[in-house]
Amino acid sequence: MTPAPPLPDLSQVTRVDEVGVAERVARFQTRSIKTESKTAALKMILSMIDLTTLEGQDTPGKVRQLCQKAMHLHDQLPGLPHVAAVCVYPTMVGIARKALGDSGINVASVATAFPSGMAPRHIKIDETKIAVAEGADEIDMVISRGAFLQGDYRFVFDEIAAVKEACGEAHLKVILETGELSTLDNVRRASVLAMHAGADFIKTSTGKIQPAATLPVTFVMLQAIRDFHRETGRMVGMKPAGGISNSKLAIHYLVMLRETLGNAWMTPEWFRFGASSLANDVLMQLQKQATGVYQSADYFSKD
Repeated sequence: MTPAPPLPDLSQVTRVDEVGVAERVARFQTRSIKTESKTAALKMILSMIDLTTLEGQDTPGKVRQLCQKAMHLHDQLPGLPHVAAVCVYPTMVGIARKALGDSGINVASVATAFPSGMAPRHIKIDETKIAVAEGADEIDMVISRGAFLQGDYRFVFDEIAAVKEACGEAHLKVILETGELSTLDNVRRASVLAMHAGADFIKTSTGKIQPAATLPVTFVMLQAIRDFHRETGRMVGMKPAGGISNSKLAIHYLVMLRETLGNAWMTPEWFRFGASSLANDVLMQLQKQATGVYQSADYFSKD
């Protein structure tokens, strides 16, 4: 067993200046993106999307259909990048792995009693190992928000570290469920805790709780990643998830990413969007950039 990393002293975590965050986020939304830059941004956004189906009514057929969409989003627009991953429940990982084949699209799987996180640790570990054994490249785990809000940081830290070990070679995205953390200070603390415990990515939300991803929350998490990198030299990725449904908003996120973390993070290896509906809007905008004419959303698959 790998020795557990040391628990950070969260009492030393920098407090969040909420007024400063609000002002900075407002400025990100005033940046003017010109035609060529906008096209490049739209292509980058497309390459960073995790297409997702996480419903109780998911079936093998629905997952195969989503994988087909991932591989054939833009057959009528050649030369565009494919999406980063397809995200499914552990029971559907094998189906997605087979359907995606050698497309280069990763299989991501939620785990650890998603979305509540309400399960004993050994079950969370077993679920993670099952998903990896079935072929998951990435695991999206949820933290135990109840334990975190009680101040039991050691419990949350040890759980993340244990899931990270269970991931083996798969990358670990740690979902903070920021809509339940109440304050930006808690978001900052949870980000620091997750990164020190071994997270490869930190992620805002499950998409099941509102509010999900917001620009202020994401900015605070990006700042935590920046400071962690300065302290340790280790890069950690970021994934805002939930509520990012249009290209204009997604471009604001890219502006914020570049101005906070720099060009090194501007790749699918280090930044993702958890927003399946975003893909269609990006394709419509790219079509508009290329032809000057909007296509109807009905021309693109909604599933």
